[in-house]
Formats: sequence, structure tokens, C-alpha cells
Amino acid sequence: MPRAPEPATAQAGVALSDSHVLMGEIAGVRGVNGELKVHSWTRPRENILDYPVWTLRRGDEVCDWTLADGGWRGKNLVARFDGIADREAARALLGSHVMVARALMPEAGPEAFYWFELQGLAVETLGGINLGVVSGLIETGANDVLVVRGERERLIPYTPGVHVQSVELDAGRMRVDWDPEF
Repeated sequence: MPRAPEPATAQAGVALSDSHVLMGEIAGVRGVNGELKVHSWTRPRENILDYPVWTLRRGDEVCDWTLADGGWRGKNLVARFDGIADREAARALLGSHVMVARALMPEAGPEAFYWFELQGLAVETLGGINLGVVSGLIETGANDVLVVRGERERLIPYTPGVHVQSVELDAGRMRVDWDPEF
């Protein structure tokens, strides 16, 4: 399953509108030439650099920035934007959320979904019992796990063909083979 963002925060992977997806945040300033430390929620983390235009949101302020350069500098993932040439200009962007236009994201492929597409889907058993909605996902290494919140929280392995029987994005629904008592 392609991952735009990881489930590290409650906001990660949220489609903020029909047009943009939250992909990370500006976490710090590096050096004196306008480089910004980026906390990326993509997997692998440097995939965020594949998008040439980032929409930064801080509070009510929203602005598009063109990526001039980026990469690993030691243990930090950094980015530099056209028009940001010094530390003070970069500092003004600290704390901004990094969003990317959905139109810039590649298709997930047949029977593959981005995490943000699954969040908010209603989850029901094959017998039609409503279990709640997907509130997040957890990456475990073996397989991803759906966090489903309804009358209580359930953790359901994201295993297509085993536990997840169908994902119907247009209908806003996922059908699972899961015991509602578990």
C-alpha cells in the first residue's frame, strides 16, 4: 500500500481538502543560506522532495513555494525554496505544515491506496455491522494496521483478501472479515 504520510501524528495523511494532502512540517532552520529542516511523513522520507511545489500553511496563511533544492544533510532532511536565500527568511516559515496538491501525486495503482484515502472510511463487517471509521493507520513492519473508532477502538490488520475484503472509496466504505466482538 503506497504511503504518502506515516501515522506519526493525528493530522498525518489527512486530506485537508479535495485538493491537498498534509505531507510533513517545517521543523527547523539549517545554516545561513535559507535551508529548512523538514519532518516528512512520506515513506521513504525523502519522497517529499519529489514534489516540485509545496503549499505551506501556518495558521490562516497559505502560500505555494517552488522547491529549489533538497536532500539529506547529515541526519536532517532539508529543503530550500526559490526566493528564500537567508536564515531570517527561512525562519519565517518555521512551524508551517507542508501540503502537496493531490493532482501531483502518482496514482496508487490497482487495488492500492494511499493512507489518507482510507482515513475516514466507514468500516463494516461482511454481515453489515458498522464497526466505526478508520481514524488512522499504524505501520508495524509485518503489515499495516487500521485504527477503527466506533463505540470502541479496534485494531484490524490491513490484509487485503484476508481481513479487508473490499475498499470502496466512492461509497466511503470498507468491508472487513472481522468478528465485531473482537
